[in-house]
Amino acid sequence: MSKAIKKILFAGVILLLLLQFFQPLRNIDKGKIPSSDFMQVYKAPINIQRILLNSCYDCHSNNTTYPFYAYIQPVSYFLEKHINKGKQELNFNEWGNYSNRKKKNKFSGIKEQIENNKMPLPSYVVIHKSAKLSLEEKKAILRWLDSISSTE
Repeated sequence: MSKAIKKILFAGVILLLLLQFFQPLRNIDKGKIPSSDFMQVYKAPINIQRILLNSCYDCHSNNTTYPFYAYIQPVSYFLEKHINKGKQELNFNEWGNYSNRKKKNKFSGIKEQIENNKMPLPSYVVIHKSAKLSLEEKKAILRWLDSISSTE
C-alpha cells in the first residue's frame, strides 16, 4: 500500500473518531405517556398497545428505544433524520392535539399503510424482525381501528 493511501485511510479513521463527539439530540421523553397519546385517547387494549409500541412508536412518538448502533456516527445522524421524518408524518403522542379532520386523514393513512405492507418500513424490519406485523396482528389492528374510527 502506498504512503498516500495510508495517509488517506488514517485521516478517514481520525475523522470518524472525531465525528463520535458530535451526537444528535435523542428522541427520548422520559416523562409519562401524555393524555394526548393515541393509545390513551382511545383506551387501546393491551394487545394493540404491544403491537403499536413494538412496530410503530420508535419512529412515530416522542420516545425511541435506541439500539447500540444508534450511538455510532454517521449512523446516528441518519436514524435521527428518519425518526424526525416519521414524527413529522405522524406522532402518536400528539394525536389528541390533532384536528378532527387531521385525525380522519391519519386514520385512513394508517389503515392504508398497514393494508399495503408499507409500515413498518422494510428497512426497519430488516434489523427489528419482531416489528414485522403478522397477518393476525394486522387484522387485529385494522379491526380495532375500524371500531374507533367510526366514533370520530
